[in-house]
Amino acid sequence: MHHQHAVIHHRGLDFWSARAAVLVIICLQLLVINNLSFGPRWLAPTIEAALLVPLSIATAWTQMATQKAVDHEHWYTIGQFRLYIRRAALVMTGVISVMNCGALVFLVRALLEGHAGAGTTLLIDALNIWVTNVIVFALWFWSTDRGGPPTCGLVKRAQADFLFPQMTLPDRETGGWLPGFVDYVFLAFTNATAFSPTDTLPLTQRAKLLMMAEAMISLLTIALVAARAVNILA
Repeated sequence: MHHQHAVIHHRGLDFWSARAAVLVIICLQLLVINNLSFGPRWLAPTIEAALLVPLSIATAWTQMATQKAVDHEHWYTIGQFRLYIRRAALVMTGVISVMNCGALVFLVRALLEGHAGAGTTLLIDALNIWVTNVIVFALWFWSTDRGGPPTCGLVKRAQADFLFPQMTLPDRETGGWLPGFVDYVFLAFTNATAFSPTDTLPLTQRAKLLMMAEAMISLLTIALVAARAVNILA
């Protein structure tokens, strides 16, 4: 497909992968054993689900609309609608981030006060928080890099926030390669395990701050929570 907007049709899976990632986070929040949430246990998942459902419907609508768009006016309308979707998605990602950081703060406080429950439950909750941290920062990276997915195929590509290895190869080998959601999941996973960039480098201050925040949360989870849980089990 040689249409200038053809990339949109090939990147639809990324949007659904991101929606599925949010669904995984909701399930993880419901599986937290200790009382580590703001308000009732169901509050955060309910807020996120209330945002996820209309976002999924809107995503499906835009993907169907791109199949029927034939002129500039149609593409402009789709682009504006996708920008509104992005803003709602960023709000949802922000809610998830606040809730996950709050869960970590509550768990660390419980550890310091000596009433955090059994070591096994600490390990499970620490792993839950760590996995959620990886997913939520994958969403942040995906939503902010190069202006976010709504700009893909509709406007001139913005400045890249990350330098992926494929971007350093000759053009004839990459063929206009663009990172997908899985690439950002891998980036978030390696940053959370190595606490530093691995094969992908941050290029902007925004990207560096996001990677610093993720590494800090990951380090705090592993060093303070998981290590304490292991000591309890020993």
